[in-house]
Amino acid sequence: MGVTSPALAGTTGVERIAAVFAANRAAGRKALAPFVTAGDPDADATVAVLEAVGRAGASLCELGVPYSDPIADGPVIQASYTRALNAGITLEGVFDIAKRAATAGSMPILAMVSYSIIFRRGIPAFTAEAVAAGLAGLVVPDLPLEESDALDTACRSAGLALVRLVTPTTPPDRAAAIAKKSTGFLYCVSVAGVTGARTELPAGLAERVAWLKTQAHVPVLVGFGISGPEQVRAVAAVADGAIVGSALVRLVAEAAAAGSSRADVLAAVSGRVAELAAACGPRS
Repeated sequence: MGVTSPALAGTTGVERIAAVFAANRAAGRKALAPFVTAGDPDADATVAVLEAVGRAGASLCELGVPYSDPIADGPVIQASYTRALNAGITLEGVFDIAKRAATAGSMPILAMVSYSIIFRRGIPAFTAEAVAAGLAGLVVPDLPLEESDALDTACRSAGLALVRLVTPTTPPDRAAAIAKKSTGFLYCVSVAGVTGARTELPAGLAERVAWLKTQAHVPVLVGFGISGPEQVRAVAAVADGAIVGSALVRLVAEAAAAGSSRADVLAAVSGRVAELAAACGPRS
């Protein structure tokens, strides 16, 4: 099962995430956090992919909630959101995917979701549904720090992590305040711009991560532009883990477009995740 086994049912999402990072530290490895779009190409496929990445060595996973106007996602993830929405995915469908995957495995799953979706649903209703679905936390990229108190309070009460993001252009004072408020982990955006695979990591990232680790009370993960084992290995040398999104979303999309069987898609995903996980250190 890898290092995700301490994420036992019956504990809060924050506790499940903390247990995974504790197990990683004990095993001398860093976290791999893939990103998967809910409903692309369909709900059953997403559940199967989530189960596959957990078995292949992912520590935790972000489940993207499709949205018609994403602000931080590059063309690969935007296209996956469009496909999922055109296929009829709904918020209820996303919660159902999360619940099915959470029931089948112990890997913590966090929803990557626009605040407008949460606001429209209502914070109390959304957080209650998230807990019922087995989600461990939320990553809300478009929620400003100054407007986050209501959701922060609701998440803390529900035991959900509320992961905050810091970008290269965030001023130091603001970055420190964001880091101190983040629960679960802190998402360090490696580059200015949108998501998407890139060939190299930016200069100064190691120094920025080292500073953020002095400000945050939670692990620091790096995302945006990370696609291959060498980049994961470089991130793992300085941070507590790496987030890989567009590269896996593209892999699923290309396999589906090529008419590959479900088994072949899952084998491809599992192989890629295992390769990336190996760059994070030994599995327990």
